[in-house]
Amino acid sequence: MVNLVVALRSSMCMIVKSAGIVPYTVETEPGTNIHFWLPKKTTDKPAVLLIHGFAGDGVMTWALQVRSLSKRYSVYIPDLLFFGKSYTDKPDRSPEFQAECLVKAMRILGVKTFVPVGFSYGGVVAFKIAELHGDMVKALVVSGSPPVMTDSNVNRFGFSSISDVLLPKTVNGLKFLLSVAMHKRIWLPSWPLKDYLKTMFTNRKERAELLEALVLSDGNTFASFPQKIHLLWGENDQFFSHEFAKDLRIKLGEMTSMEIIKNGGHLVQLERPFVYNKLLNKFLASVENL
Repeated sequence: MVNLVVALRSSMCMIVKSAGIVPYTVETEPGTNIHFWLPKKTTDKPAVLLIHGFAGDGVMTWALQVRSLSKRYSVYIPDLLFFGKSYTDKPDRSPEFQAECLVKAMRILGVKTFVPVGFSYGGVVAFKIAELHGDMVKALVVSGSPPVMTDSNVNRFGFSSISDVLLPKTVNGLKFLLSVAMHKRIWLPSWPLKDYLKTMFTNRKERAELLEALVLSDGNTFASFPQKIHLLWGENDQFFSHEFAKDLRIKLGEMTSMEIIKNGGHLVQLERPFVYNKLLNKFLASVENL
């Protein structure tokens, strides 16, 4: 039987390639490789770095944004370490290390400034990039993520650890993850869900270590950010509600703006791609000359 997820991912790759975006691997240091989808031809367009979340890789998360963005921007889509084809033999599993590796890769690629767009786990990494390398970050867009993750963020579903939610081992576990990640629940038979577990949840040991390094006991304090920040949020996000986003906007300060997308959940960029793309393009255009 055909692996439906492999076929779906192949279709996503075709969409990305049709926008002039091609695969490329960057060695940031011996033993550490970051796989990218990036522009086939070098341009002087402003750069945008799309950073995926925990349940997918770069192309599965952002394929529906690429064609819209690539008309005006140089689009870079990495696979974070232990996702897709990215890997390291280093022991560090922190979001800071993910951020440092992405910045090193962008420098190697000759990109001097860019706008990180982070979703979920990728949002934490995007905040870290802005905190550690503010000179390279023109502005920041985040969906479904605070700057730091705490125990209180993950205990609401009644699980003892974040791995139980974000690193499912069974079809029922994946069904639960999808049910809380999406605004509209969709019924799927078991066999494509088994394909998804097999195809997209590789490197389980390392990913569990990433999650362990992600969660902090105290998330009340985080860095201040001088850049403009735009929170682009699904109205029905069950991981981080739009009320949570409103409170986060206040904590981040006057440089932070926010837009709520109706009928969208945590996976808002996949559920409402046309609205998401329109709002993302609008914000990116407003910071082009910074």
